[in-house]
Amino acid sequence: MWYPLTMAFDIDTQRQMAFNERNWDARTQIHARSDFYALGRRDPLDWILPFEWDALSDLAGKDVVHLQCHLGVETMALAKAGARTVGLDFSARSVEQADITARNEKVETSYVRADVYDAVDVLGGARFDIVYTGKGSLCYLPDLTRWAQVVAGLLRPGGFVYVVEFHPLLNAFGPTVRPGDPVDLTVRHDYLGGRGAVERDSSRTYTDGPPLEGDTVHYEWPHGLGEVVTALALAGLKIDHLIEPDVLPFQRWPWMVQTDYGWWRGSGDAPRVPTLYALKANA
Repeated sequence: MWYPLTMAFDIDTQRQMAFNERNWDARTQIHARSDFYALGRRDPLDWILPFEWDALSDLAGKDVVHLQCHLGVETMALAKAGARTVGLDFSARSVEQADITARNEKVETSYVRADVYDAVDVLGGARFDIVYTGKGSLCYLPDLTRWAQVVAGLLRPGGFVYVVEFHPLLNAFGPTVRPGDPVDLTVRHDYLGGRGAVERDSSRTYTDGPPLEGDTVHYEWPHGLGEVVTALALAGLKIDHLIEPDVLPFQRWPWMVQTDYGWWRGSGDAPRVPTLYALKANA
């Protein structure tokens, strides 16, 4: 199902968002075939961390929307936990692949192609008990104030949003260690937003697999924790809690060790730094 990209942004921002859509379309089949996602071989429940399950609590019979769902692995996990789920993403290829994967996994869920800023118009207001979003999503949004208003508009009274994201400090260190770099914690990028979009041009994504054959350019917008919290508060949501775990789905630094649930965390005498943050805010 096709819905038009929101036209509420200036021309430059619309252009950057269009680049991102094409970039994620190009990534989809690489990700779908990757060992990182291991579609059909990895239980979707593994993509939700123990502290997430604690915060989400009993999902039986709850209406949940997963914004910027990409391949929909967390969407399927939430459905397997008993929720009625909808995944939303602006990438047509991502939505198509997510739908195929859910059918193959025999998970009952649905996926909608739309820009996150159009979610209330597309899905309906005050429809969901939980809005779930995270793990590499917010950096693709140019305006968090508008995003938070969308989130608040989707929630029923008494509902909540649950955000699990890569920590802006991790992004400031850079997403990967480059060949020849020292393995110390060197700040390379902005922690805070406010200087506009950052253009990135890479034929490689965060998974294994072949390089992109085209559409390698994409744009990211840094957002500090204060910006995220303030945007949600201004939208009328009440912050329940904010935690800063030190786990990742990949081995970012050599000193990280694998947990019993398959993710990675720091060990030894290396400095402990947050790599994710998780935030719950109530309507």
